[in-house]
Formats: sequence, C-alpha cells, structure tokens
Amino acid sequence: MNREKIEIKTEFIKLDSLLKFANVVETGGIAKEIIKDGAVKFNNNVCTMRGKKVRRGDIVTIDELNLEIEII
Repeated sequence: MNREKIEIKTEFIKLDSLLKFANVVETGGIAKEIIKDGAVKFNNNVCTMRGKKVRRGDIVTIDELNLEIEII
C-alpha cells in the first residue's frame, strides 16, 4: 500500500478538503461521492462524514486508490 504523508499547518482539515488538498480527487463533488459511498476509512473505520475533522496523526485510507494519507 502506498503511504503518502501530507503536512498541514492548521489544527485540522475537513475530510473532503483533505482529499482535494492531497490531489486524490479533482473536485469536491467527487470527494463527497466517494466519502458518501463508504470508500474512505478514517483511522481504520469507514467514514461517511465529509466534514469529519482530520487532525495530525490521523490516517485516512482510500480503498480503491490503495492510498494512505497521514496527517503529520
């Protein structure tokens, strides 16, 4: 599994914004759809809340893209 570390300078970033920021998706609409469809895991649990606050140390996994993003 590919692991990419994404550094943020704020306290948190919303899950849908993270997917765009990390260039996993091209648009917020696409992020919304894959989150809603249950394709995103947040700390190993499926997350369907696009506004979920992701903080440093959290791990977001996109199953179909086989990509893991760690906020450091």
